[in-house]
Amino acid sequence: MKRKIILLGTTWPFRSGGIATFNERLARALIDGGDEVIIYTFSLQYPSFLFPGKTQLSDQPAPEGLDIRIKVNSINPFNWLAIGREIKRLKPDLLLVRYWTPFMAPCLGTISKIVRGNNHTKVIAIVDNVIPHETHFIDSALTRYFTNSCSGFITMSRAVLNDLKQFQPLAPMVYTPHPLYDIFGNIVPREQAIKHLNLNPDYRYLLFFGFIRDYKGLDWLLEAFGDEKLRQFPVKLIIAGEFYTSSEKYLQIIRDRDLTDHVILRTDFIADQDVANYFGAADMIVQPYKSATQSGVTQIAFHYNKPMLVTDVGGLGEIIPHGKVGYVVNPGPEAITEAIFDFYNNDRNDFFTGNVISEKEKFSWGTMVETIEIVFGNIK
Repeated sequence: MKRKIILLGTTWPFRSGGIATFNERLARALIDGGDEVIIYTFSLQYPSFLFPGKTQLSDQPAPEGLDIRIKVNSINPFNWLAIGREIKRLKPDLLLVRYWTPFMAPCLGTISKIVRGNNHTKVIAIVDNVIPHETHFIDSALTRYFTNSCSGFITMSRAVLNDLKQFQPLAPMVYTPHPLYDIFGNIVPREQAIKHLNLNPDYRYLLFFGFIRDYKGLDWLLEAFGDEKLRQFPVKLIIAGEFYTSSEKYLQIIRDRDLTDHVILRTDFIADQDVANYFGAADMIVQPYKSATQSGVTQIAFHYNKPMLVTDVGGLGEIIPHGKVGYVVNPGPEAITEAIFDFYNNDRNDFFTGNVISEKEKFSWGTMVETIEIVFGNIK
């Protein structure tokens, strides 16, 4: 049955961080399944003083084949009322809302409450975080306001599912793994990627990828990588992603641990067309997070057949079988060092890569679409 779906969340013209990329890819999966999809995205997502990066806006053209309406102002209550009434009149069968931070709760919750007033539209939230990585005293009240506006929920981490039950214990909710990010192009051979990025082919490379925030544990990784036992291997660490926090403490670790010649900083925004080259150049993707729910970086790594090293926090370890496709280690520099040493000392690359290729089959966008259908069908 063809449904009319409105997807409410970040997409172009904002830069393709994980959420925007996910939402655009999900819209295409729903369209491929026969649904009509309209996207309502932000005209203003964050006030500039709250945004830690250099720019929020993409310099890429609009994605083809998607109906994107740039209308939602996250800080203007009059806009929320107007958008809510507009979507209410459109009477979609489903309003699909992406929720990732309590900051958006007043905006997204108000729109959702108004839309549900037409007694036709079901509201399903895809929830990235219930309890944010960097907490404030009002977070729980804001999240409760938002969750009260929804009919059902999908999470991509069992940890988030358990957190969500504290807010909406009776609502239909389902966990499903984060699908693969398969939109950044085909696999690039290592030699080609190395050449494109102007790297030395005599070295091997580890990759830390994505926006740099304190909870992502880059300081732990730098401390781990500074261990003298790793200097016996011809390996360097690529840090690819824009700082969304002060860079000074990370640069100080690099200086203190004498890592200047062993760390490659590519700390501007990484454009979509460059992603395949960074993953192509790397032997293993390292995510040393201090807290986490799920991570889109993991799903890019799966797409590019790359082994992973993650810390055992939140939902990261749920989809990384330890010792099969990589490592799930205790949080902290020591365990990260030992995993990197084991990877190179015992030449695990080919073994892990083969297992990644077979393991990634379970992370399809079709599964995400089926999960939406299950929750939709269970809403009274």
